[in-house]
Amino acid sequence: MSLIQISNDVAHIEAVPLADIAARFGTPCYVYSRRALTAAFEAYRAALAGRSARICYAVKANSNLAILNVFAKLGAGFDIVSGGELARVIAADGDPGKIVFSGVGKSREEMRQALTAGIYCFNIESASELEHLNTLAGEMGKRAPIALRVNPDVDPKTHPYISTGLKSAKFGVPFETAVELYRRAHDLPHLEIRGIACHIGSQLLDPQPAADAAAKVIGLVDRLGVEGIQFAHIDLGGGMGIRYRDEAALPTADYLAPMLDQLKGRTEMLLVEPGRSLVGNAGLLLTRVEILKHGEEKNFAVVDAAMNDLARPALYDAFHEIRKVGAGKTAGAEALRYEIVGPICESGDFLGHDRELALAEGDLLAILSAGAYGMAMSSNYNTRPRVAEVMVDDTTPHLIRRRETVAELFAGEALLP
Repeated sequence: MSLIQISNDVAHIEAVPLADIAARFGTPCYVYSRRALTAAFEAYRAALAGRSARICYAVKANSNLAILNVFAKLGAGFDIVSGGELARVIAADGDPGKIVFSGVGKSREEMRQALTAGIYCFNIESASELEHLNTLAGEMGKRAPIALRVNPDVDPKTHPYISTGLKSAKFGVPFETAVELYRRAHDLPHLEIRGIACHIGSQLLDPQPAADAAAKVIGLVDRLGVEGIQFAHIDLGGGMGIRYRDEAALPTADYLAPMLDQLKGRTEMLLVEPGRSLVGNAGLLLTRVEILKHGEEKNFAVVDAAMNDLARPALYDAFHEIRKVGAGKTAGAEALRYEIVGPICESGDFLGHDRELALAEGDLLAILSAGAYGMAMSSNYNTRPRVAEVMVDDTTPHLIRRRETVAELFAGEALLP
């Protein structure tokens, strides 16, 4: 189902007109649907029904407290990559006992935070990290629960910037050294082996690479089992892709089916770490056309959102569908091809290329599929305050993050004496 619904020629999210959100909260702003978040989570729950499993939301995709709280209330676990994300999950009433902590550069202080909070598992990504965590846990009088994140060296067939399970990636430990590292972990007195993990990449549309990675990981589990090293869980990461343009994104159950086939008859709990597939198509960026510039070669629609608000087009050349919200002043007007750009002083400040739209200054545009890696990757470049975030719950829009002020951006700075 599309995030935007049309009723009486008015564009809505759930039962709230987008024009009303713009009038009340201003633009640009991110707008999310609680109903869409819940539906995406329940699709995972249904696909995993009948087996021991935990859905650990990848906080990096969108870390707003309200979104985390929606998932916490649904029973989610969480996949974190920093001490800041740990603090966010706890502030959102997430259960620390359902947290897995990934990331290649966990500091001693972050490890200490996580051990104190009582997280479920550390996903270890290097031999050095294994030793550091053992030492710290000993100093604290604790045993740290761990899994090794292994790289199965399976090509995920996605953008190279979001491929994470190849031999050349900075993430995880090489598949060939995993046995020796598990033996070492088994001998260290302040570690408790709890599982094994892998994550091959993001925006995956073909389910076969994930199934191939699962098969390799399961083979490693069985090999270690012969040596007496047992696992409570197998963490197969996330990465399921969504439709941005015309991608053939599978329903959740269909995407997971080949991977789940590899797990038939096994007793270990399965962990999955979806991010984009839970929030990506549950949010949009609402923006207003400020200036129209018509030229001989290109037409430009300068909007009040920019690359600092949504970095994905500039960073990955990513496509986001852009729709006009309502007829505005241009009902029946001829459509032209526009570059949709922001006001930032960079040639790379674009949100969409070559979009056919009938536009007038003041029109509202919705940039779709912006719920993942939108606000989470935003910045204050050009001293632009970060935008407001709104969550729609049926008939009610809730302000879940107020718009920053310029004064807040330099409140922590100081002049020289």
